[in-house]
Amino acid sequence: MADTQHATPLIVLIEDEPQIRRFVRAALEAEQYAVAEAETGTQGLMDVGTRRPDLLIVDLGLPDMDGIDVIQDIRSWSNLPILILSARTSEAHKVKALDVGADDYLTKPFGIPELLARVRALLRRSARAHTDDLPVVRFGEVEVNPLQRTVTRNGEAVHLTAIEYRLLMQLITNAERVMTHSTLIREVWGPHHADKIHYLRVYMSNLRHKLEADPNAPRYILTASGVGYRLVLA
Repeated sequence: MADTQHATPLIVLIEDEPQIRRFVRAALEAEQYAVAEAETGTQGLMDVGTRRPDLLIVDLGLPDMDGIDVIQDIRSWSNLPILILSARTSEAHKVKALDVGADDYLTKPFGIPELLARVRALLRRSARAHTDDLPVVRFGEVEVNPLQRTVTRNGEAVHLTAIEYRLLMQLITNAERVMTHSTLIREVWGPHHADKIHYLRVYMSNLRHKLEADPNAPRYILTASGVGYRLVLA
């Protein structure tokens, strides 16, 4: 995802039918959402783990695994909003998908207006869940507005990548506490990426260069040597 003042919502779409993928992607991109496509459950799970999207849209009838298994895997480590697209119309299928953790269910064929309405509703609900208890946060010359998803320094917009923003929000929601390397990696990259400690250091360095007056002697984003990082607000 490109640098942006407002983090563009990213949606992963797991669907094995190319026509439906093109149809859904075009509709979502017309509404300014970023979309990553996967045609198998395996690829979709990798994309969710590495890209950490804002929403997952998944078909239940995938070539390599059942969509129910995809949902169960994701629910073992993430509260990511999940919308089902499926030709399975029976009440039993819908109930099972919702019981294992899907948030909504849309039956094929479907109309674009209804799809977009459900996407907007899920994203709003997720945003409220993550920001209701998070006021505007200030440290030094930096102001972070979680509801607006904006970051400014000295009143000027700071352009963060999606990963930088997620790291910053992890530090903010756990301000004054040490966040271990493994916890930050799990929350930002997913549960199967313990080897990304080098990437973590690079991204934390980027955050310091963008947010600290002197990134070589940071006052707010501090290193707990050998353990992790801590955000100091005072």
